[in-house]
Amino acid sequence: MAEDRLACRECHFVNDPDAQTCENCGSSSLTEDWAGYVIITHPEDSEIAPEMNVSEPGSYALKVR
Repeated sequence: MAEDRLACRECHFVNDPDAQTCENCGSSSLTEDWAGYVIITHPEDSEIAPEMNVSEPGSYALKVR
Protein backbone atom coordinates (compact mmCIF):
# COMPACT_ATOMS: atom_id res chain seq x y z
CA MET A 1 0.00 0.00 0.00
CA ALA A 2 1.17 3.52 -0.76
CA GLU A 3 0.96 4.76 2.84
CA ASP A 4 3.56 2.18 3.95
CA ARG A 5 6.13 3.44 1.48
CA LEU A 6 8.88 5.98 2.21
CA ALA A 7 9.37 9.27 0.37
CA CYS A 8 12.75 10.88 -0.12
CA ARG A 9 13.02 14.35 1.42
CA GLU A 10 15.51 15.36 -1.29
CA CYS A 11 13.89 14.28 -4.59
CA HIS A 12 10.39 13.13 -3.42
CA PHE A 13 10.83 9.68 -5.02
CA VAL A 14 8.55 7.08 -3.38
CA ASN A 15 10.57 4.06 -2.19
CA ASP A 16 9.73 0.62 -0.81
CA PRO A 17 9.00 0.46 2.94
CA ASP A 18 12.25 -1.40 3.71
CA ALA A 19 14.53 0.98 1.77
CA GLN A 20 17.52 2.42 3.61
CA THR A 21 18.45 4.88 0.85
CA CYS A 22 16.55 6.46 -2.03
CA GLU A 23 16.59 4.37 -5.21
CA ASN A 24 16.58 7.56 -7.28
CA CYS A 25 19.16 9.88 -5.68
CA GLY A 26 20.86 7.77 -2.98
CA SER A 27 19.86 10.03 -0.08
CA SER A 28 19.28 8.40 3.31
CA SER A 29 16.72 11.06 4.29
CA LEU A 30 13.51 9.04 3.93
CA THR A 31 10.21 9.66 5.70
CA GLU A 32 6.78 8.10 6.18
CA ASP A 33 5.30 11.61 6.49
CA TRP A 34 4.18 12.43 2.97
CA ALA A 35 0.93 12.99 1.09
CA GLY A 36 -0.26 12.45 -2.48
CA TYR A 37 1.79 11.18 -5.36
CA VAL A 38 2.12 11.35 -9.09
CA ILE A 39 3.41 8.68 -11.43
CA ILE A 40 5.59 10.09 -14.19
CA THR A 41 6.23 7.62 -17.00
CA HIS A 42 7.75 9.90 -19.65
CA PRO A 43 9.41 12.89 -17.95
CA GLU A 44 10.62 14.28 -21.27
CA ASP A 45 6.99 14.66 -22.46
CA SER A 46 5.48 15.63 -19.09
CA GLU A 47 4.30 19.10 -18.19
CA ILE A 48 4.64 18.55 -14.44
CA ALA A 49 8.08 16.87 -14.48
CA PRO A 50 10.01 20.12 -15.07
CA GLU A 51 8.02 21.81 -12.28
CA MET A 52 9.03 19.00 -9.89
CA ASN A 53 12.62 18.77 -11.24
CA VAL A 54 12.01 15.15 -12.27
CA SER A 55 14.15 13.56 -14.97
CA GLU A 56 13.62 9.84 -14.22
CA PRO A 57 10.36 7.87 -14.52
CA GLY A 58 8.73 6.75 -11.26
CA SER A 59 6.34 7.61 -8.44
CA TYR A 60 6.92 10.93 -6.67
CA ALA A 61 5.31 12.35 -3.53
CA LEU A 62 3.62 15.72 -3.91
CA LYS A 63 4.09 16.83 -0.29
CA VAL A 64 6.94 15.61 1.92
CA ARG A 65 7.39 16.73 5.51
